[in-house]
Amino acid sequence: MATLELRELRKAFGPLEVVHGIDLEVADGEFVVLVGPSGCGKSTILRMIAGLEDATSGDIRIGGKLVNEREPKDRDVAMVFQDYALYPHLTVFKNIAIALEYRGAGKAEIRQKVEDTARLLDIAELLDRLPRHLSGGQRQRVAMGRAIVRNPQLFLFDEPLSNLDAKLRVQMRTEIRRLRERVATTGIYVTHDQVEAMTLADRIVVLDRGRIEQIGTPDEIYETPATTFVAGFIGAPPMNLLSARLESLGGTWSVAIGDGLRLPLPMRSGDGMPADLWCGFRPEDVRIATPAGDGAPVLPGTALAIEPLGPEALVTVGLAGQEIACRLPPRVVRARGDAVHLAIDLARLHFFDRATGRRLPAD
Repeated sequence: MATLELRELRKAFGPLEVVHGIDLEVADGEFVVLVGPSGCGKSTILRMIAGLEDATSGDIRIGGKLVNEREPKDRDVAMVFQDYALYPHLTVFKNIAIALEYRGAGKAEIRQKVEDTARLLDIAELLDRLPRHLSGGQRQRVAMGRAIVRNPQLFLFDEPLSNLDAKLRVQMRTEIRRLRERVATTGIYVTHDQVEAMTLADRIVVLDRGRIEQIGTPDEIYETPATTFVAGFIGAPPMNLLSARLESLGGTWSVAIGDGLRLPLPMRSGDGMPADLWCGFRPEDVRIATPAGDGAPVLPGTALAIEPLGPEALVTVGLAGQEIACRLPPRVVRARGDAVHLAIDLARLHFFDRATGRRLPAD
């Protein structure tokens, strides 16, 4: 294992810069997930770390050593690709062993390491098969085995589960988590799937258009998104963001959402806050208002869509000319067009500057 350090890392293709000054430190044994939409630069960053793309500028250090000028084979990293990249004419044994053969390891050592790795990944019975006789999940295990057997300083994963069906992706996420418990790894994992990021990462790096939006633990990213981009990307469905305006009446601060709908500003003063805001809250922080009321303001809306999900329903509600998503108990909203009266947990509101998209301090 080793540390990884990126300093002012940039990548341009001709006049087009696609990675803009990335700074990142990954601790020994840490598993960091790069997440963001297609085209945000995450795979390009991974390929620069591996040496498959040259950095336009900036430093890449693995284990404290500058590796910018080193060939990929000399960086002591292993990469698991999206398409598995297995040799179709070689058996599973040969696919896993090929890196050891290239390094000149003896036959006994190769057999021992391949068999140990195969047992670790539960593919010992597949060693004599060709890749075309394997399922997608089995091929992905072989690809991971080829990386593990080398015992590299750094593991790199480039969207390794994206070619699998939904059920198998869930299974393989579990397998990767178990693998991390058995094999101490420093890993960089790239995905566009925020569920993978939340379930696998020690820390998440959220990227947008070649820049880092936020770095934090899964809980930090979810609970305190630094920007409206992070708030709108992380979460399924993502955070509701309503256009709002800060108002003060008689020394009492509130936020106005549409015509006549106001929410008190919880536990804070509006001094120093911009007038134009985004008011955010998660779908799970909305509930049906109780008839007796509990002090929370009642927000009248109209059901626009209902998606039954078994133990809950995802309901889209029209509210003050805008739309929000709510996670509600099943069957409390029966049909599209029904009137819905909602209450929001005011302590769970988030505010963002509408001009910059940046999160505003809690007090």
